Amino acid sequence: MEVKVPYGKSDSFDIEVPDNQLLGVFNPNKVKKIDVDKTIDNALDTPFDSESFYKFLDTDEKIVFIVNDGTRPTPTAKVLSHIYDRIKDKNITFIIATGVHREPTEDEYEMIFGKDIYLDLKSKNRIHSHDSKNDEMEYLGKSSNGTEMYINKIVTDAKRVVPISSIEPHYFAGFTGGRKSFLPGVASYDTISQNHYLALQDSARAMKLDGNPVHEDMMDAMQVLKNINVFAIEMVLDSNHDIYAVTTGDLSKSFYAGIDKAKEVFAVQIPKKADIVITVAPYPMDVDLYQSQKALDNGKLALADKGIEILVATCRTGIGPQPFYDLLSSEKEPEAVLDKIHHSWKLGYHKAAKMAQIGTWASTWAVTELTDEEMENVHFKPYHDLSIALKDAINKKGTDASVIILPAGSMTVPEVS
Repeated sequence: MEVKVPYGKSDSFDIEVPDNQLLGVFNPNKVKKIDVDKTIDNALDTPFDSESFYKFLDTDEKIVFIVNDGTRPTPTAKVLSHIYDRIKDKNITFIIATGVHREPTEDEYEMIFGKDIYLDLKSKNRIHSHDSKNDEMEYLGKSSNGTEMYINKIVTDAKRVVPISSIEPHYFAGFTGGRKSFLPGVASYDTISQNHYLALQDSARAMKLDGNPVHEDMMDAMQVLKNINVFAIEMVLDSNHDIYAVTTGDLSKSFYAGIDKAKEVFAVQIPKKADIVITVAPYPMDVDLYQSQKALDNGKLALADKGIEILVATCRTGIGPQPFYDLLSSEKEPEAVLDKIHHSWKLGYHKAAKMAQIGTWASTWAVTELTDEEMENVHFKPYHDLSIALKDAINKKGTDASVIILPAGSMTVPEVS
């Protein structure tokens, strides 16, 4: 069977896979388009375990809105277009949930809020970008895992908080959304570091919540927010980043309801794990190896033990952050990289750890624009032509080896049916 595999913005590879070896080509599920405006309004009027949004707003108390930064596709501006006329004259503040990311650029601010709303909020000094290292924090207690919960004082001083976020699979937290607005969103650097150290465990992976130490630590940590009245607004997007569902109200109940809808989009059923998995980081997610890692991490969920995972990503701007490359390339074997990470943990090491983990039980190959030396240094067998890589993989695993292809690996989370 001939399969067209996307590569970069407009190129592709045409590969031949024997019919008896191809288990399938799997993409995010197609879902029906909805009336977005009606869905938003209905969700605000019918929240989970809460009064309606506009009754929630019926107060003179300060209301803090937590919104995602520019690294998430959350359509915050769309929600604000529905509610801003009702909130603009109230005592409101917006805080950007940057976690440990940088402050948004002017273009990103306009994308987050919509240009007119952004200019209005800016003129009234109603936007604050969270700074995990320098902002004043308040200590709210410890999670059962020992994570010390320090949260931005802008949030803890509020009696009412509205987190606006989106829910999609996340490679070590299980899913984005819900509790992530608070941790890592507006938590201190040390709090985030303690929580993200738990990502080194294998049970911290996409779409897994039960037994996921990162998620459970986050949910446990949310208990310290019991004195804050929270009305969450959660969105689920389809693979085209259009709104597919909106859930609101109680932080946990709206989050779990949103997960059910997110699975309808991203959870793809496969018949069994394959000996060879081709997973693509599609444009623009193929910007570098660091960002392409998500496709690799999703692809591993479809890969059999001792299998070969082939990442397809242009990595058009290179490897990514230098510390990420330096860490992965500092040892000759993935096991040694993991050992170094465990013994000298720093926030930011988790992505390198997830990449190295795969190399301890499977082979990682890659088709990129990077040099062979660069790829070999970070434990990938390098290729520049997918047809050659697949041929070599079949020769290595045998002519009865099974193959799965994920043309949008960054957005496809395989589950064995």
